[in-house]
Amino acid sequence: MNNLEKLNQAFVDAFAIDKKYLKDLVYKGVSNWDSVGQMVLIANLEEAFDIEIKSDDIMDINSYKAAVLILMRKYNISF
Repeated sequence: MNNLEKLNQAFVDAFAIDKKYLKDLVYKGVSNWDSVGQMVLIANLEEAFDIEIKSDDIMDINSYKAAVLILMRKYNISF
């Protein structure tokens, strides 16, 4: 599985949504993306990429696009 597939799977598993909706997904954009959903997403991302996301970054991951940018810039993950 490549990095984009890992990212997509982390979001799909966290929020039980179809991956065709991911690019426009934002915090509270689906009912499952609440504070608990946020922590599920973070755990999924940490496991998928074998990283530990810093607390400041946890709150900044408030959309699919933000997740891509943060993972690229701060964790050297390429997509």
